[in-house]
Amino acid sequence: MKRTVSLLLFLLLFSAVGYLFWETRPAVCMAKSGTVPVNVSTGDSVVIVERTIVREPARIPQVPDMMVFAGDTIRFDRVDLRERMDRELIAFTYSHTNSLLMLKRSARIFPQIEPLLAENGVPDDLKYLMAIESNLSETAVSVSGAAGLWQFMREVGKEYGLEVTPTVDERYHLQKETVAACKYLKKAYARFGDWMTVAASFNGGINGITRRREVQRQPKAMDLQLVEETSRYMFRILVAKMMFEDPALFGFELDERDLYPYIPPKQVVKVSESIEDLAEFAGRYGISYAQLRRANPWLRDTKLTAAKGKTYEIAIPDIAAERDYFLHL
Repeated sequence: MKRTVSLLLFLLLFSAVGYLFWETRPAVCMAKSGTVPVNVSTGDSVVIVERTIVREPARIPQVPDMMVFAGDTIRFDRVDLRERMDRELIAFTYSHTNSLLMLKRSARIFPQIEPLLAENGVPDDLKYLMAIESNLSETAVSVSGAAGLWQFMREVGKEYGLEVTPTVDERYHLQKETVAACKYLKKAYARFGDWMTVAASFNGGINGITRRREVQRQPKAMDLQLVEETSRYMFRILVAKMMFEDPALFGFELDERDLYPYIPPKQVVKVSESIEDLAEFAGRYGISYAQLRRANPWLRDTKLTAAKGKTYEIAIPDIAAERDYFLHL
C-alpha cells in the first residue's frame, strides 16, 4: 500500500515538473506575453536563441544541381557527390549554435576580410574557408595548436611571414594572417589551377593533395579518394556559402540588431619599441587592458617585446561608438 501511494506521489510530482518546464519555454512565454515577432505564424516550429528566431525549415535544403564556387561550376550529377553534399546540408541545418554564431560574427569579420582577398587576387568565395576552419572566431585555437581565423600552425605561420613569440602571435592578427593565407592559396593555385582543389589543400596540405593526384591520376580534389576530414571539408565550404548567402533557407531569420557589428578603431598607434606594461599603455587611451586585448588579439601577454626594426600597429577601440551603435538602429 505504501509503495502504491509513493508511486502515485512520484508520478504527480513528475507531471507537475514536466508541465512547468513545458509552459516556461522561451517560445511559449513570448507567445503568452504577446512578444513573439509578428512573422512567426501559428504552427511554425520555432526556437528562440539569443533573441533570434530559428525556424525549423519545412525540409532540409535540397542539393542543388550545380553551384558556382570561385568562378568554377561544380555539378552534383553523381550519386556520391549528391550524398556528400546532402550530409553537410543536414549538419548545417541542425547545428544551430555554430551556424547562428557564424552568421552573427560574419557581419564583423567579412567586411574586413573581403578587401584583403580582392587586393591579393584571391576569389571572394575563399573567405568561407575561415568559417569551416574557426567558426569565424578571431581567437580560435585547435587541440593541435592551430590558431586564429585561418588556423595556421606555428611553423606554417612563420613560413608565411607571421611573427610568433611569447608576447606577439600574428596568427591572431586579422589582416596579417589573411595576407599569409592569400600567399598560401595563390601558391596552391599555381600548382593546381582549381580553386576547390586549393581549398582541399588548405586542409590536406599542398604536398598531400599533390601525392594523391599523382597516385590516383585525377587533377581535381572532387574526384580524389581523400581522408574523411578533407573530403567533408570541401562540401562544408559549399554549404557555408549557401547558408551565408541565404540564411532563411536554413531556418535563420536575423535582423541588424542580431549581428555582431564591425566598428572601426578610434585610432591606430604605431609602436616600434617594447612596452613593459600594456595595462598602463591602455590606460593612456582611456581603455582597459581587456578592451585592448579584445581589439588586438595578437597581443599575447601583459607586455610587448618588440622585434628589432619592426613597427607594430595597435588598434585603440572606439568605446563610445560601441556604446552608441545599437541606439541608432
